[in-house]
Amino acid sequence: MLAKLMSFLLLGIVRFLTGSQARWYGCPPKAEQRIYFANHQSHADMVLIWAALPEELRSITRPIAAKDYWTKTPFRQWITTAVFNAVYVDRQATPARPVALVAAEPTGAPATQSDADTAAAGGPDPSPEAPPRAPTPEELRSALPESDPLAPLVRALESGDSIVIFPEGTRGHGDEPQSFKSGLFKLAQMFPQVVLVPAWINNVQRVMPKGEVVPVPILCSVTFGAPIQLEAGEERRPFLDRARRAVIALREV
Repeated sequence: MLAKLMSFLLLGIVRFLTGSQARWYGCPPKAEQRIYFANHQSHADMVLIWAALPEELRSITRPIAAKDYWTKTPFRQWITTAVFNAVYVDRQATPARPVALVAAEPTGAPATQSDADTAAAGGPDPSPEAPPRAPTPEELRSALPESDPLAPLVRALESGDSIVIFPEGTRGHGDEPQSFKSGLFKLAQMFPQVVLVPAWINNVQRVMPKGEVVPVPILCSVTFGAPIQLEAGEERRPFLDRARRAVIALREV
């Protein structure tokens, strides 16, 4: 009950300070599993997206929260746990090394001489080596160690929740997002069925600039764009650059 009352209070405060306008430009607010990814310029970003979502989506959407910041005091920890149902991410954790899975060796009786000797003796040409098999989403998820910073996000997605992430990894200072880190790409590989929705948060850095603790009333908005997806064979950096451009494009909408 207390968490519900705090939720209503926070919604009122956020909407009074910012207007908290949600603009669904490229997709409707739909109760499906999604990964919302947005620019990041303030600790208030998480709160603004949470407040911009309609109630039926807030109940199934979990923002990520930096564990070292949002658990620093009992009150912050209670707010992020009881009200936002946030997913804590340990920014100090060491990312795991990429998983490399290859196809199993073909079965059959062992050859009595090398492929080269067989070919030289006039026999059949050696069979070409099978290319490495790409790991399945299930294999990628099962191979992810618990120490990986993505592990809490993977558990949230496996349970059916939607999440809100900030692919820059840290707050930016410029007009455009910094280069996206690899987390969004890895999640897209592990959960190809989850809808990827870009979002642009406007003006929130002026409400609570870095280092400030007292918010200033400024009209803010969150613009949600058309979903994107990881294309077959698309590599990490081209995908992340495309995702970043999808976020930036919403700035002018």
